[in-house]
Amino acid sequence: MAIGKKHKEAAALSSSSSPLLPADRKALLLLLLLLIVLLARPAASSDGVRYDYRAYTECKSHPEPALYNGGILRWANKVTDFRTEDDGNYSPAFVLYNMSAATVYSFSCWVKIDGPTTAHVKAKILTLANAASQCLGTALVRNDCWSFLKGGFTLNSASETSVLYFQFAIYSLQTASPNASTISIRSASLQPFSPEQWNQHREDRIQLNRKRFVNVHVADSNGSRVVGAKVAVHQITRDFPFGSAISRTILGNKLYQEWFNKRFNAAVFENELKWYATEPYPGKEDYTVADQLLQFVQANDAVARGHNIFWEDPKYTPAWVKNLTGSQLRAAVSGRIESLLSRYKGDFVHWDVSNEMLHFDFYENRLGGNATVDFFDTAKRADPLATLFLNDFNVVEVCDDLSSSADSYVSRLRQLADGGVTFEGIGLEGHFGKPNIPYVRAVLDKLGTLRLPIWLTEIDISSSFDPKTQAAYLEEVLREGFAHPSVDGIMLWTAMDTNASCYQMCLTNQNFTNLPAGDVVDKLLGEWQTKETLGTTNDRGSFNFSAFLGEYKLSVTYLNLTAEGTFSLAHSDDTKHINIRLSPSC
Repeated sequence: MAIGKKHKEAAALSSSSSPLLPADRKALLLLLLLLIVLLARPAASSDGVRYDYRAYTECKSHPEPALYNGGILRWANKVTDFRTEDDGNYSPAFVLYNMSAATVYSFSCWVKIDGPTTAHVKAKILTLANAASQCLGTALVRNDCWSFLKGGFTLNSASETSVLYFQFAIYSLQTASPNASTISIRSASLQPFSPEQWNQHREDRIQLNRKRFVNVHVADSNGSRVVGAKVAVHQITRDFPFGSAISRTILGNKLYQEWFNKRFNAAVFENELKWYATEPYPGKEDYTVADQLLQFVQANDAVARGHNIFWEDPKYTPAWVKNLTGSQLRAAVSGRIESLLSRYKGDFVHWDVSNEMLHFDFYENRLGGNATVDFFDTAKRADPLATLFLNDFNVVEVCDDLSSSADSYVSRLRQLADGGVTFEGIGLEGHFGKPNIPYVRAVLDKLGTLRLPIWLTEIDISSSFDPKTQAAYLEEVLREGFAHPSVDGIMLWTAMDTNASCYQMCLTNQNFTNLPAGDVVDKLLGEWQTKETLGTTNDRGSFNFSAFLGEYKLSVTYLNLTAEGTFSLAHSDDTKHINIRLSPSC
């Protein structure tokens, strides 16, 4: 890989907000490339470079140093004023050569604008061979401080010449014209990783965050260490919540229930708790199906997410509620929260309070800007033990939906905090087309700075792909989510309906034979648990191993002596030490 050199390679290049540049702009871009590309040099090697999870959501008076010392853009950090002075059609850009389709690229920079008070800035990569452009990262940028943009990309095919450039979209209407704007870039970094390196970073994080080292010390009745004792460890439960949506079709279906219970320790109801399902007519509440689903989940020692209290999309608001205004609507929403949460107080670990409010505003539009704050306050009083979530789509799935960028999510959380809501949980739906995995990691990095529980709440892959492709994309998403230190749980959106079909992706057919996506789930569940560990104590009377977090059964045997017990592994940087005393009374 190679890049251009010195200031001219960072010249302002023509850009467009459409995925493909218009023909005249493509011609202009090619001409500009011929003029500014004077010299190319090899890209820096990524050997031994570890992925940098650092991210920032606060706007700073000065940009931080570039990650990876700039990576293959380290030359750009010598430019002290890297910006454009032209009208709104132009932006800073990097010309890149010999980009590989097998390489994972992580990008970051600090951004500031002049002109509007606030704007969204997108970083995009354009491959000149086919004029295809894809978004690789966004930031909500201000004119009085520097904002951090982090993203990434992989290419569908190798590219001899590509351009990494920036666009902006006005965030507030109370701003100057975009034609009066400029974009300034500092501390730009583009770091390549091989697939093997990227996967190794995942494995390292799994060892650090999902597993723990254990040292079993065995002694006799006199306290002397026993050498050669046989140790057997069996995992009973998994700590990490991994589950799926279920619906009424699982009730009374023994095969479905057995299939589900064999795999999952968490569940969410697809539709059965939504307002239109529990109260289709005013005052006519029916929780029968929801009660039965909850009983099934609890009988199998799984945790349940409450989805949802309110759905901001008018399309899924009960028809009778749409006709209410003012005090009548306030009474209805208050009754909804009180009825739902008093009935299920303590039963659901989470509640999605306002579903998809980054995209829709049914209730705030009718009840005022404090409506969501009131929802959270009322819900917290009704069930203080439940963690209250916002939940939305396109946060990790795509880069182009500015309504639900990572920064938009953070901005909304901060607005609620200003209204008195305590930050509690971040729900990311995850209805993917083709996932951009480095972008997913970058978004999780940014949201992780808030130190809140993050759950991937509705993971699936579009049915526009064949089952094998769905499975391959699902595996990448699940591996990325499980490995990321900020993710606390994963839920699949794979409930089976009465026709043995699913919203987008099924794991099994109606005979409960795995489809390709189900095989992926089983493979990963096998990797992410310590089924059995066997060994013998060493010359110091110890046996050490690494195991996934959860509950375990331990058995130690030496000659005719046996000791049994249980222990739990919670997250800690320390090794778990277990002392076993063997005696005839054991």
